[in-house]
Amino acid sequence: MSEALNIAYTAIDRDNAEQSAHTRRRFVGGAAAAVGSMGLLSLVNSDQAHAQMLENDAATILNVAATAEVLATIVNTVGPEKLRPRSVTRRGKRVADKRRLDKVTYNNVRAAAREELIHYDALTSLGAKSLTKRIWVPDAVFKSPTGLLTTLEAGDQIFINAYLIGTTVFASAGKATEARYTGEFMGVEAVHRALARQSLGKLGNDRVFMKYTFTKIGDAVKMLQAAGFGFGAEGSAAGKFYDFDEVSKRTPSVGKTRVNTLKPA
Repeated sequence: MSEALNIAYTAIDRDNAEQSAHTRRRFVGGAAAAVGSMGLLSLVNSDQAHAQMLENDAATILNVAATAEVLATIVNTVGPEKLRPRSVTRRGKRVADKRRLDKVTYNNVRAAAREELIHYDALTSLGAKSLTKRIWVPDAVFKSPTGLLTTLEAGDQIFINAYLIGTTVFASAGKATEARYTGEFMGVEAVHRALARQSLGKLGNDRVFMKYTFTKIGDAVKMLQAAGFGFGAEGSAAGKFYDFDEVSKRTPSVGKTRVNTLKPA
C-alpha cells in the first residue's frame, strides 16, 4: 500500500475512533473501494516510483555516477581535440570551418571536461569506485560538431536524472553531504546541457524544472548502452575504446579553462 493511502486510511480510522473496530474497518474498506472506483489509484504511481527509487543502494549510486563521469571526462576531452576550431579559405577569405567547433563552444566543452573530472575526484573521495575506466565511444560522437553536441545534450540529461535520484535517496537517508554533492553536480550538468543546446541553435533555458523520467540508477547505464556506448566491453555502435587514465592526463587544466572552483560550496 502506498504512503499516501496509508495516511488517508489512518486518518479515517482516527476520525471514527468512537465507532466499533468493525465499523471503522467498514469505513476504511469503503474508502478504498471509492478511491478505486474513481480511478484515483493511478495517483499512487508517484508513491510507487518513490519507493522503487529508495531501493537504490547508496554505494551503487555513487559508483554509477563515478562511471558516468569517467565517460563524460573522455567525451568532453576527446571531442574538442578532434574538432578543434580552424579556419579555411573560401573565396579568398579565411573563415571558420563549420565542420569544426566554434571557439566559444570549444572553450565550453573543454571547461566541461575539467568539471567532469573534478566531479569524478569528488565522488571517489566519498568512496565511489568506477565500474570501469575503459569506455567504448561510438565514432559518430566525434565526427562532427552536431554529433558531439547532440551526444552531450542527451548524455547530460541522463546525468541530470541520475543526480536527481542521488539527491533524493541521499536526502531521505540523512546523508547531507552526498545529497549536496549530487545536487550541485546536477546543476552543473544542467548548465552543460543548456550550452550544448545553445550551440545547436536551440533554446538553452527551455525548462522550468529539470526532466525526471527514471527512478532506478541502473537505467542510466542501460540508456547509455542503448546509445552505443560500452562499459568495459564493445558497444552496439561502431567505435573504439578510450582509457580514462590516459585521456584524463590530457584533460584541460583549471588554469586553461578558467573553471572557478575545485571544491563544493
